[in-house]
Amino acid sequence: MLLAHMNVADIMLVDIVEGVPQGRALDIAESCPLYSSSVSVTGSNGYEDTAESDVLVVTAGFPRKPGMSRDDLLKANAEIVGKVAEETVKQSAHAVIIVVTNPMDAMAQLVLRVSGFPESRVVGMGGVLDSARFRRFVAWEMGVSPGDVEALVMGGHGSGMVPLPRFTTVKGVPITSLLSPERVAALIERTRKGGDEIVSHLKTGSAFYAPAASVCQMIKSIICDEKRVLPCSAYLRGQYGFEGVYAGVPVVLASSGVERIIELELEEAEKKDFGKSVSSVSALVKQLGLTGSQR
Repeated sequence: MLLAHMNVADIMLVDIVEGVPQGRALDIAESCPLYSSSVSVTGSNGYEDTAESDVLVVTAGFPRKPGMSRDDLLKANAEIVGKVAEETVKQSAHAVIIVVTNPMDAMAQLVLRVSGFPESRVVGMGGVLDSARFRRFVAWEMGVSPGDVEALVMGGHGSGMVPLPRFTTVKGVPITSLLSPERVAALIERTRKGGDEIVSHLKTGSAFYAPAASVCQMIKSIICDEKRVLPCSAYLRGQYGFEGVYAGVPVVLASSGVERIIELELEEAEKKDFGKSVSSVSALVKQLGLTGSQR
């Protein structure tokens, strides 16, 4: 719905349940005139209707329930995501794929293997979402507009994610100069548990508004070749000292996908936290039998 109202791309919704994508698409399409949007929104139960897509967004899979980690979904969602990737890439050989399904970093690596695409054209969503949550929490803490807050969260999209307060600013001023270490630590902890907090409230589902907005920002940067610098899960080839694994890092996102990965000079403590986070992703990848360089 957000993407349709942005008026930047035609949309095809696909679901295995007959009638669901068709009904959702019609409902969204009927809202478009109120936003002066002229995009096409349609639904289908067949992958063939996604042919020649510029961007494929993979959200299929089971949501988390209270007490579940993202990693608990590994095997169940791997089967679903693998099938979706296999079928969609047959129809759109030149697309950029955005992976949303959890555990997201491992699922992105699975999609890379199944699709056979260059790693630049398979990217995970988590970093944009995690950074948005960090921005929101900092804004509440400071009593300022979230639009004046820039934040950076790296590493895997899970409890071991690495919010970086040194690179998180309010109008250019690092929050380490504005808040006590105790308050910064509390904000980091809430960011790490941001998804869990939502799941605990919903009981039978997980977040979708903020993830949707995160995906839309990524899609717009790709479709419009905006070259936005965004924290996304990208395939590392030596960057930050890691080879052959997906992790959240700042990237330039363009029409070709991940145009380049930006390497920051991390302090020793930051490097250690990032290493632990990426190692957790590597452990999941190993469970799926995807170890080693993908291409």
